[in-house]
Amino acid sequence: MGGQPIGLGRASLISNTSDEHRNLRESVAKLVAGYGRAYFQDVVAKGQKADALWADMGAAGFLGVHLPEEHGGGGGGLADLAVVIEEMAAQGCPMFMIVISPAICGSVLAAHGTPEQKQRYLPGIADGTFRMAFAITEPDAGSNTHKITTTAHRDGDGWRLRGQKYWTSGVDECQALLVVARDADPGPDGRNTLSLFIVPTDAPGLSFQQLDSALQLPEKQFTTFFDDVPVERIGLVGAEGEGLKQVFAGLNPERVAAACMANGIARYALARGAQYARERIVWKAPIGAHQGVAHPLAKAYIDVELARLMTMRAATMTDQGLDAAEAGNIAKFAAGDACVQALDQAIQVHGGNGLSNEFGLADLWFIGRMFKTAPVSREMVLNHIAQHSLGLPKSY
Repeated sequence: MGGQPIGLGRASLISNTSDEHRNLRESVAKLVAGYGRAYFQDVVAKGQKADALWADMGAAGFLGVHLPEEHGGGGGGLADLAVVIEEMAAQGCPMFMIVISPAICGSVLAAHGTPEQKQRYLPGIADGTFRMAFAITEPDAGSNTHKITTTAHRDGDGWRLRGQKYWTSGVDECQALLVVARDADPGPDGRNTLSLFIVPTDAPGLSFQQLDSALQLPEKQFTTFFDDVPVERIGLVGAEGEGLKQVFAGLNPERVAAACMANGIARYALARGAQYARERIVWKAPIGAHQGVAHPLAKAYIDVELARLMTMRAATMTDQGLDAAEAGNIAKFAAGDACVQALDQAIQVHGGNGLSNEFGLADLWFIGRMFKTAPVSREMVLNHIAQHSLGLPKSY
């Protein structure tokens, strides 16, 4: 099925930041390499889910490494989950569900869920037996969360949700959704605030339609429809009207997790590109002996390592309770660009073979390219840095 873990043949700058992370990285790499890129490609080609890999990751404690021990997690932090996500992708198996369910939903519930919600959902999220999707993006809202139109209408002691979401990843394999909705009734200040709700995926009135996406992943993308979907009081996360604050408990981990996946894909691509450049002989010499091949790979490696350093910095700042918004945005920006560069160069090194799925690179292209757009576009990252880091006037 799989084989030996993929690597560049030496420890990189941040691979061994601690004994714990080194051991964690090696353990994840060994488990995922047992499945390998071919397994992941086969699952995608057949329209199946990577359930076997997911189950083994959960059983090993890797999915919930950042969640509280009292709720079935490993008691670590985002930096630990960052290692797990990156190493999965570096072995050719970038699973979006680990970003969606443990990183986003798990982090939000751990920070803002009620004691009952934590007890009910976190153990399953940690061991992989319960998956939760995240529904925030809408067709007309984009990056502007304040323009969300999915609305929560009061209905007795609960609510009914009306509206639709877009690019809801993996909802077909989840047992519940974490939904961001606008309160239909204005608050004391006259504004319609946001709230977070947990909605079972078999709730009446909830339906979803698959999007035709270029992403070659086990997790499919959907438009999700809410037609008077009932939500009981126990489905409200934290306090009503505080959804915007609660969402940010998941958005920065999402940025860091996305950067980790991009960095892992880049590492996989560089390892494949470097191996091919060492082994491919043209005119009696390995093509990697030529600077026209070697230098672009080396440049890509430098940019990937810089992105990895900033990603780990953002994760560590989050774990320390510091404001990691700037670091998280920079990490995601740098990782997205570095991933595309690494993939492009690895494909180029392979020549025509780079376009063959047999070599495991071409079908990663749109996944890597996505990180320049999602979970936040590079333009919005630049807006954030211009305004908050450089003190420039707000442009939007």
